Amino acid sequence: MSNTGLGKSLFRLYELYCENGGVVTTDSRAVAGLGAPIFFALSGENFDGNDYAVQAVADGAAAAVVRGRLPKGVEAGSDEAARYFVVEDTLAALQELAAYHREVLGLPVVALTGSNGKTTTKELIARVLGVKYRVACTRGNLNNHIGVPLTLLSIREEDDVAVVEMGANHRGEIADLCEIARPDVGLITNVGRAHLEGFGGPEGIRRGKGELFDYLAAHGGRAVYSAEDPVLTAMAAERFSAEAGEGRGAAVGYSAAAFGLTVVGNDPLTLRTAFGEVQTHMTGGYNLANVAAAVAVGDYFGIPLSEALWAAADYVPDNNRSQVADSVNGTGNRLYRDAYNANPSSMAAALDNFLALPDSSAEFPGGKAVILGDMRELGEFSAAEHRAIVERLRGAISARGTQQQRLVGYLVGPEFSAALDALGTPCDGLRAFDSVDALIEALAADSVRIRRTLLLVKGSRGTTLEKLYPLL
Repeated sequence: MSNTGLGKSLFRLYELYCENGGVVTTDSRAVAGLGAPIFFALSGENFDGNDYAVQAVADGAAAAVVRGRLPKGVEAGSDEAARYFVVEDTLAALQELAAYHREVLGLPVVALTGSNGKTTTKELIARVLGVKYRVACTRGNLNNHIGVPLTLLSIREEDDVAVVEMGANHRGEIADLCEIARPDVGLITNVGRAHLEGFGGPEGIRRGKGELFDYLAAHGGRAVYSAEDPVLTAMAAERFSAEAGEGRGAAVGYSAAAFGLTVVGNDPLTLRTAFGEVQTHMTGGYNLANVAAAVAVGDYFGIPLSEALWAAADYVPDNNRSQVADSVNGTGNRLYRDAYNANPSSMAAALDNFLALPDSSAEFPGGKAVILGDMRELGEFSAAEHRAIVERLRGAISARGTQQQRLVGYLVGPEFSAALDALGTPCDGLRAFDSVDALIEALAADSVRIRRTLLLVKGSRGTTLEKLYPLL
């Protein structure tokens, strides 16, 4: 955290935060509906939060944290000026307040990061721990340098444990978030090929995600890791000794096999357990790893296996993450909506899982179709990673014999379009569109017709594939 200039004002600001319901916001438009929040005037490339501070106070903010100076028209020493806290860096001030709140509460914090499955695993952990505890957890995808402090500041005195998701696209970011959240328990879901550009390649990702384990090892925390994952096993061994001494962190491995969990169905994910079959609301065998992680954290906090499993089974995905929904517009399609985010690892896993689903010629005579959108933040690796996915899909299309239903693919975005062109040889059943709008036009004109089909939609948020749903 950088120098904020907050100094002793931190304690007064924290008093105001506590006296006014413990609410903060970075959105001046939301102030009126939040009672008396603390408004932090953050700035971005296209806006300056300071410009909205006066209106925020007028709308009821208990205080406004502003950068560099009092707003125009506010006189130093006036009663009005007392509503403003002038700092050097409003983001750092937000982080400082959050770290102080976390210190005051003193409750255990579970932090998790990883290339894939963070949000799903976070939700599963929260539900498992909710069997026994009052749980505060990251809302939605608020997992970055702004989202983590907002999550911490949402924790209430009556909460027993907090689950904090940490995202990163470059090295050093997880380390910074750990200094704010100060986790006691940490989990890395996996180390995949996400944000290759920011991390500088696969080894950079490994080191960047490993910053969570670094913090736990240095501060006497507990790392929970999949013993079935050789990368995570090696990362734990590098940082934790077999015998944890005083003040040193420790690591504990887990496995789905040790919990007696095996997959017996992918759609929905159904598990064979010692307590019988457990059917979840998720799709895809890859979610077994997320369930096992949640069960492992629950085990550490004393949640019985049977209760943990049923709590995990109650989780219903939303926000375009592994959602299964039947079309409501008469097309008769079943949509597997996974367009919240994408990277090479998650794209390959989603594609393989979808292709493994059983054909259903009676209900879905149109067979299977996939719509894949460009993967972002891959830098110099982008062309090769997109080409690998195209080759994977083309191979699947070519391999389907006469005993299987048809498979078609639609690629969306300039990266996928270029990758298909680079392959040279045309592939029947595989088309590319430069943008989602181009595919929308084709669907509207009926030049692309998808009816009574099992349909996977997967891509990065920036590709905006969700715009297709009304037509699918």
